Amino acid sequence: MKNPQERKRKMNKVKVIGGGFAGVEAAWQLANRGISVELYEMKPVKFSPAHTGEGLAELVCSNSFKAMRLGCAAGMLKAEMELMGSLCVECAKATAVPAGGALAVDRDKFSTLVTEKILSRPEITLIREEVTEIPEGVAVIAAGPLASEALSEKIKELCGGNLSFFDAAAPIVTAESIDLERAFMQSRYDRGDPDDYINCPMNKEEYEAFYEALINAESAPTHEFDKRKGVYEGCMPIEVMASRGHDTIRFGPMKPSGLLDPRTGHRPWANLQLRKENTAGTMYNLVGFQTNLKFPEQKRVFSMIPALKNAEFVRYGVMHRNTFIDSPRHLGSDFGFKEKEGLYFAGQITGVEGYMESAASGILAGINAANKILGKEEFLPSELTMTGALARYISDGSVKNFQPMGASFGLLPPLGEKIRDKKLRYEALAERGLQNLKSMIEKENCYD
Repeated sequence: MKNPQERKRKMNKVKVIGGGFAGVEAAWQLANRGISVELYEMKPVKFSPAHTGEGLAELVCSNSFKAMRLGCAAGMLKAEMELMGSLCVECAKATAVPAGGALAVDRDKFSTLVTEKILSRPEITLIREEVTEIPEGVAVIAAGPLASEALSEKIKELCGGNLSFFDAAAPIVTAESIDLERAFMQSRYDRGDPDDYINCPMNKEEYEAFYEALINAESAPTHEFDKRKGVYEGCMPIEVMASRGHDTIRFGPMKPSGLLDPRTGHRPWANLQLRKENTAGTMYNLVGFQTNLKFPEQKRVFSMIPALKNAEFVRYGVMHRNTFIDSPRHLGSDFGFKEKEGLYFAGQITGVEGYMESAASGILAGINAANKILGKEEFLPSELTMTGALARYISDGSVKNFQPMGASFGLLPPLGEKIRDKKLRYEALAERGLQNLKSMIEKENCYD
């Protein structure tokens, strides 16, 4: 007689809606537990306003997954994800490009590798079509912040309304068009390889002219959404940030701290960093320069930065719609929808902010969807872990004005002992969380 769990695996086929970071992770976790998956991705039948490629886990903003070091919230999260068998972290490491202490990838190679991995699994069937209804049975909705209008309306009905905000992407320029005589290579505070970043310094006079042009430049229309009130802080367009004050961007994306211009021997008045977009180093991203300016305006204004005077723009910055549900009212910390048993949500639509945060939510949603089928208990990492802390944040019913959240040590309970040195304190928090997660994995025996 067949094992009861084996029968359940064969009888149940889980639908995962969306082939982004959260969707591929959810499908991967389900497949790892022997459960059949139908992974729905509407590309290339239909594209969102921000997507252009046919591959899964397509990056639409930065190509960086933030810091790798354990004493950093982003590094702690990725370490936890590795313990849980993350597909995205594995593929990111395999397609990494130099980025100092950060994990950045060649976006095309990353998406290609993720797609190949998904297609290699016999448990997963990739279906290229748009989903317009809420699935029945056990399912994971990981349609992202750019779900199609039809599905968004169904989610809105299910949730009684959703919140909207804008997300913006930065321009990309060719390496050969950067004036290296007006730039220098250095990682901030000399962390990592000095060739990881190209720095574009500006003196006070150059910055003043650039700032005036930036705040007076013409933005692209944003249709029914207000282009400023609805902008999420983590992806603030550079022109909106600049409008908040004369020196706001000089203490933000254009901060010169930790840098020394070899031409002058001094710290620049302001500085733009460029980061590699691909392994070959033929394209560079304007770090922190997400924008909604019209394309000709981007060319005009950003070319005022001396090192970019003759820059060739491979891709201009764009702004697109982004939505998330009121998760504290609708989701549990297992990412399960409270009003519909067997339905799970994952990704930025839940209010986690960031590539890896979205992927981590997909891991938990996938594990819990599998456990639902297999009759196992919910998998709920402790609040001592970054993954568990994020899951608890998005499901905290006491939160009244819910806003997206990325990995942050501020989400974790304090240590029992006081450690003055911030670096050592963060490392201790990370080690505590990792040890806790390792113990839980061993106890639950989730990864046979």
